[in-house]
Amino acid sequence: MTTENKEMVKVEEKKFNEWDEALKNETWVPPLVDIIESEDNYLLIADMPGVERNNIKIKIEDEYLILMGRIDYDKMKNQSYVLKEKSLGNFYRKFKISDSVDDRDVEAKYENGQLMLRLAKSERMKTKIISID
Repeated sequence: MTTENKEMVKVEEKKFNEWDEALKNETWVPPLVDIIESEDNYLLIADMPGVERNNIKIKIEDEYLILMGRIDYDKMKNQSYVLKEKSLGNFYRKFKISDSVDDRDVEAKYENGQLMLRLAKSERMKTKIISID
């Protein structure tokens, strides 16, 4: 591993440590989520308004899918709200995933405050048609 790659790994580890600290010390609320099933995939749509793309972390760890999105507290607190019904906080949601999900085939997209994840079903979960010889 080159020196540059080692430095990049250290930076990534530091970022995850910062997120772990934030998880312990900041307010977190669960994002609203829809999960849609098709023949080959699960589509997870999570609402994370106010979160910028670079402030989202998605990881699969120990059979769990973890979604995290951090807001800019200063920007949100300094708003002049006329009505405020939404909870102010970062977004955090943890889902237990079974072996029905192929964790090597996941795609993520973030647009207009919505995080969309396509999680492929494992081969054993897909419908198979068996012909008779």
